[in-house]
Amino acid sequence: MSSTPVIKCESVYKIFGTNAKKMLQNANGNVDAKSFQDAGCIVGVNNASFEVSKGEMLVVMGLSGSGKSTLLRCISRLTDATGGKIFIEGQDLLAMNERQLIELRRNKMGMVFQSFALLPHKTVLENIAFPLQIKGSKTNESIQKAVEMVELVGLKGRENYFPRELSGGQQQRVGIARSLAVEPDIWFLDEPFSALDPLIRKEMQDEFLRLQGVLNKTILFITHDFDEALRLADRIAIMKDGLIEQLDTPADIVLNPKTEYVRKFTQEVPREKVLKIEAVMDKSSGGQNADNITVSKDAIIETVAEKILSQDKPVSVIDKNNNVVGSVKPSKIIQTVFGQGKEKK
Repeated sequence: MSSTPVIKCESVYKIFGTNAKKMLQNANGNVDAKSFQDAGCIVGVNNASFEVSKGEMLVVMGLSGSGKSTLLRCISRLTDATGGKIFIEGQDLLAMNERQLIELRRNKMGMVFQSFALLPHKTVLENIAFPLQIKGSKTNESIQKAVEMVELVGLKGRENYFPRELSGGQQQRVGIARSLAVEPDIWFLDEPFSALDPLIRKEMQDEFLRLQGVLNKTILFITHDFDEALRLADRIAIMKDGLIEQLDTPADIVLNPKTEYVRKFTQEVPREKVLKIEAVMDKSSGGQNADNITVSKDAIIETVAEKILSQDKPVSVIDKNNNVVGSVKPSKIIQTVFGQGKEKK
């Protein structure tokens, strides 16, 4: 069962405009955004195909108007795709009727948006319990569950506050707790932290990574912030004009940008803060270091750079079972941090 992707998109298109469906049929899958625009249509998503595995966090990244939120809305069927197929745990999403769709959303999907959309006249606890009550849970059961969620997102002591009495970061935590209360398998987050100031945003990202470590949800996370994408993602899809320009691990996107557009995002990224040792090591185990110094393949380069640079010879790289899986030369660290096509102004 685990081999079935949780989300699967096959050539998904979303085109806005009166002749959208007809134009898509005539285009035979080759949609040119410019000619569609000239004909009065706007291409929101253009031929998106990908899979998301169980427990994976796919971050869809792009600037405003790139189609990232439209893609999320198609996959949650808040909007209907113009063409293509979408499967949720092997079920054909586009073939579902209204009743099946409501059932799926209530029991499988959780959603968090940029606007917190909390009910102003309800307390933190009541806001979190609300979707459970809609599902038909008994009041005492839903309140009990809400209490657990309050604890999970670190809001203990604020159960009886109203939204207006909370900071932006606290309100966003309530939104996250409310979404998690229904125990979704699939979690959609559309720019959830972008309304927060940078310090709170960083805190929320930390909190989010902690929650994901505990809950292991399948997540589609939308952002326009490349740093946020790099920090959170298992894989990143970078979108432009409705097209997925590249879908890769953060390390591969930074090291091997496939298009000029993607390269522009990556050129200012401090590689040492993003890449793990595994991304720059030699696979051969050539680390004959006299002092027997080792580094973990999962260590972020920045955290072990000094240790490696203080050596003359390659340093052995080990996995979590302490087996040597490669080696890394000091020169490779210097090249990664200061080289890699970084233009000097």
